[in-house]
Amino acid sequence: MRALRYYGPHDLRLEHDVPEPKCLPHQVKVRPSFCGICGSDLHAYLLPTVIPFKDTPHPVTGETWPVTFGHEFSGDVVEVGSEVQGELRVGDRVAVQPTICCNRCPPCKEGYTNCCNSLGFVGLTGWGGGMSDFVSVDAKFAFKLPDNVPSDIGAMVEPLAVAWHAVDQTGIKPGGSALVMGAGPVGLAIIQCLKARQAKEIIVVEIVPERKKFATRFGATAVIDPQEQDVVAKCKELCDGQGPETAFDCAGAAASIKSACLAIRYRGLVVNVAFWEKEVPFQFNNLMFGEKRFCTSISYSAADFRNVVEALGNGLLDVREMITRKTTMDRVVEDGFYALMHEKDKHMKILIEM
Repeated sequence: MRALRYYGPHDLRLEHDVPEPKCLPHQVKVRPSFCGICGSDLHAYLLPTVIPFKDTPHPVTGETWPVTFGHEFSGDVVEVGSEVQGELRVGDRVAVQPTICCNRCPPCKEGYTNCCNSLGFVGLTGWGGGMSDFVSVDAKFAFKLPDNVPSDIGAMVEPLAVAWHAVDQTGIKPGGSALVMGAGPVGLAIIQCLKARQAKEIIVVEIVPERKKFATRFGATAVIDPQEQDVVAKCKELCDGQGPETAFDCAGAAASIKSACLAIRYRGLVVNVAFWEKEVPFQFNNLMFGEKRFCTSISYSAADFRNVVEALGNGLLDVREMITRKTTMDRVVEDGFYALMHEKDKHMKILIEM
C-alpha cells in the first residue's frame, strides 16, 4: 500500500510497497479519507527533536524512524476485529483519536491517557498513520461521524478535541470571558469551542491581518493587534476594568505568556496550549499578585472526541472555513509543508485528500 514515511527532518518519502496492516481482534481497520497537516507535523519536518526515536524505539510501539505520518484523520471502516463490541460496522465513517498509551501506568489506569508516561500518537510515533491507504486502530478510539458531518470535517475533530480539552480546564460558564493569544489553527478552534460554551467576551490577540479576519468570522468579540494597542489595558477596558476570567496561550512566545498573565483578572486562569521549542524567562510575580493561576493542557480524552463529534453534529461547531487547501499525497511537501512555512498568513488547515 501507499504510505508517506518520515525518515527525518526534510525527508518525507511516498512509498508504494508498505505492508498493509492486519486488523487485530480489538481493532478496526480504516481506509483514510482526509488527513490534516498539524503544527506538530511541521515541527517534525523541520526539527529532529519532535519525533526523537531515530535510534531508540518508542516505549509502546517499539518503532524507530521511518514512521508513517498523519494523526489528524477521518476514514471508512473496512474491517472490524473479532472482539470489537458496539455500534461500529464496515462502511461506517469515523474520526480517529490517534492516542498511543501504555494502559498500565497510573495516569492510564485513572483514565488520563493523555498523561501516559509513554504517550505517543498514531501518525507520529508508530502504528501507521493517516497518510496511508490503510491503518488499524483500537476500536475505542474510532468515533462514528453523524450523517451530516462530511469526512473532510471529520479530519478536523482531532485539532478541535485539543481545543475542547483546553477549554474544559477552565470550567468556563455561559456569559464568561476569555482571552486567546494567537489565532492560528488551535486558537481558532478554541474560539469556536468558547462560542459553543456561550462565552460572552472572546478577545483575540493577533498581528497577521488574515488571521484577524478569521478570528472575527469564527466568533471573536474583539481583536487586538499588540503592535498597535496595549493588550493588558485593552483587555481590562473590555472586561469591567478587571480583565477576562481566563486566557489561552496558543502563540508560544514569551511576550504572549506575559501579556496573558497580566491581562486576566484576580484569581483568573492562564492555560498554556502552545508547544514551546525552548526555555523562556517567566516572572511568577505576574501571577502571584491577584492569586492568578497557571495550568497546561495537552492532547485530549475520548470524552473530548465524543463531545466534539456531537457538537459538530448539532451545529455548535462549524469549521469548514478553516480548511484553506486540499491536496494529494504526492504533493504534501510542495502544497502542504512549504505553504505552511512560507504562506502562513494565508493558510489555516491543509488537508490531504487520500
